[in-house]
Amino acid sequence: MARRLTPALAGALGRALPVLAALTALLLVWEIAALVFAIPAYVLPRPGGILSTMVAKADLLSAAVGVTALEAVAGFLLGALIGIALALLMVLIPPLETLLVPLVIAFNSVPSVAFVPLVLLWFGLGMASKIALAAFAVAVAVLLNTLQGLKRPEADAINLLRSFGASRVGILLRLRWPAALPLTVTGLRVGLARSTIAVIVAEMMGAYAGIGQVIYQATAMMDSLTVWAGVLVASLTSLVLYGLLVALDRKLVWWR
Repeated sequence: MARRLTPALAGALGRALPVLAALTALLLVWEIAALVFAIPAYVLPRPGGILSTMVAKADLLSAAVGVTALEAVAGFLLGALIGIALALLMVLIPPLETLLVPLVIAFNSVPSVAFVPLVLLWFGLGMASKIALAAFAVAVAVLLNTLQGLKRPEADAINLLRSFGASRVGILLRLRWPAALPLTVTGLRVGLARSTIAVIVAEMMGAYAGIGQVIYQATAMMDSLTVWAGVLVASLTSLVLYGLLVALDRKLVWWR
């Protein structure tokens, strides 16, 4: 007797099926358009050719995307910890916010990829430079969102806890932090996208390995099929990472 799907699994399938259907339709239209209009492969290769290249170069692409994913996830985790820790410290020590927030906003106004040349000079072409750049990009997004969330509780609620003898740390942990979780998760979502972009761009500008380096080398060799295969693999990896983050969001912020 077939098992019934759990509500969570049924909901996940219900959300995934429209996306898969739209993606399939897009690939089908793409394939037909490239065939009917005889578009050159160097301009827009057919999906069938891209998939064939992905299969033929599976070892190369899987190894490269593994390096990129490791760098992006490591930078994401490090940046998230730094951003959350700084936001908590700023709430506990207000002068710290006055001192640092203008600097953070100034850096946030410049795309993180603009710092790639400097980061490569400071940390070299290895994984350290990619992790550092990703951590910076994530930390800024998480810091600003978490700080805004920590200030959401109204003064009456804070004063009520104080009247019961709650300390600053107690108010932070019992009131401010739960109120900040939704915005913190939003910052994490933004940060994850920034992390992946920063790592891939940094790999294109200088790296020993990674999907960005594969795309760069394929571009230099005018190998459009490998370029598209690399882009598709990177996109699929980003979707998987984002899906994991969404699942974590539903666990942490279950009341939304």
